[in-house]
Amino acid sequence: MSTFEANVMEASPKDAYDAIQYEATAQLVDVRTRAEWSYVGVPMLGPRREPILLEWQSFPQMAVNPEFGPTLQSVCPDTSAPLYFLCRSGVRSHAAAQLMGSMGYANVFNVVDGFEGPPDENGHRGNRAGWKADGLPWRQT
Repeated sequence: MSTFEANVMEASPKDAYDAIQYEATAQLVDVRTRAEWSYVGVPMLGPRREPILLEWQSFPQMAVNPEFGPTLQSVCPDTSAPLYFLCRSGVRSHAAAQLMGSMGYANVFNVVDGFEGPPDENGHRGNRAGWKADGLPWRQT
């Protein structure tokens, strides 16, 4: 485990949602692709709260976005603000949280199981675990 990996904490989708409702500085950073936001859906956080939509990787090449860190720093300069990172299943979001931890952000969380979670016995996501399966609010754009 690298030094900054130790700084990445885990949060369930429900814990992340609740923290964002009650902590004014907490942010949800959705690192999925534009296609995922458009076709799969986007978390809803309540009145006057929106997730930060910032691709970690861009489809179809899936190369890591070299501007991810600097862009997020400009959007959220408070390095003590709790940042909850979300992707489809929790893999890309963990990498994004690691990066921001290495850039001095003290409260980075990976949302375990992400927006859709693991596939079920039929190969479908969104039924077993994750934001959708937990019944948290979301919308199709």
